[in-house]
Amino acid sequence: MTHCQSIIASALALLSLATTAQAADKVTFGTNWLAEAEHGGYYQAVADGTFAKYGLEVKILQGGPQANNRLLLAAGRIEFAMGANMIQAFTAVEQNAPSVVVASHFQKDPIVFMSHPGAGFDKFEDLPKATAFIGKDTLVSAWQWLKLTYGFRDEKVKPYTFNPAPFIADKNAIQQGYATSEPFEVERQGKFKPNVFLLADYGYDTYSTTVEARRDMIEKNPDLVQRFVDASAIGWSNYLYGDNAAANAAIKKDNPDISDEQIAFSIAKMKENGIVDSGDTLTKGIGAMTDERVKSFFDKMAKAGVVKADLDYKKSYDLRFVNKGVGLSLRPKN
Repeated sequence: MTHCQSIIASALALLSLATTAQAADKVTFGTNWLAEAEHGGYYQAVADGTFAKYGLEVKILQGGPQANNRLLLAAGRIEFAMGANMIQAFTAVEQNAPSVVVASHFQKDPIVFMSHPGAGFDKFEDLPKATAFIGKDTLVSAWQWLKLTYGFRDEKVKPYTFNPAPFIADKNAIQQGYATSEPFEVERQGKFKPNVFLLADYGYDTYSTTVEARRDMIEKNPDLVQRFVDASAIGWSNYLYGDNAAANAAIKKDNPDISDEQIAFSIAKMKENGIVDSGDTLTKGIGAMTDERVKSFFDKMAKAGVVKADLDYKKSYDLRFVNKGVGLSLRPKN
């Protein structure tokens, strides 16, 4: 190769790299809380280059007590946002908001009730007798269904302020939490292992940790949505079953207060409870959703008076981007 040919080849290579870089779509994904293992699949897809392979340059925007990234999505300030559950999606339809669920990365909502072992509350059917530390969001959603279905009573409720001390001090109490976090903190502070009851195992079948996009973007740029959903599914597979060290480092960089022990606990509980990968995902891929599951949950919430029975709930989600088996080959063979 002559010197001139070498210069031309180098220029062409640089041009190719520049073109590739320009081709990456820049998008922002807003989470619903501070960085944690429960967001690990997205951090993984950034850290291991999966998003980049799908032509995406993704910025993860942390949520938190002073943030509302779903509002930023509605305003068109960000491209994707994390939803907590399908009640939020139903409410968006009721309020004529432009957001639509396009995937669900938690097949089970991680919400749990905890009780003290050996205090007469070792079975789920015992729990309605206990004092219940319940947060405001749960009180207007899952609690309404629990009253109708299992006989829980409002007069037993005390406010949960995200401090486990009152529950730890009261053996006749139960407390809400996430399977991936609060039991760890109770065990650390209270020096006992609480009974943990995952509401999803008792019929509370909402999807959780959903990905929401604006309706107009879904219609104008479905390829962008598809690439984000596919890359996120692979990110979650790699986070759960592969080397997640870089993703955890990125989580700790965004949220320096989180410990390695908390991250390890959260990952273990996500696996143990099938939070991300169970049921339909075993054949349809992580992020799976079905009409039957959404209808089941909607009917329960309508019966409990949480949502209006005549709501056109099917406007809350779009199944065209999921159930394609993306990432199935990454699951361990055992």
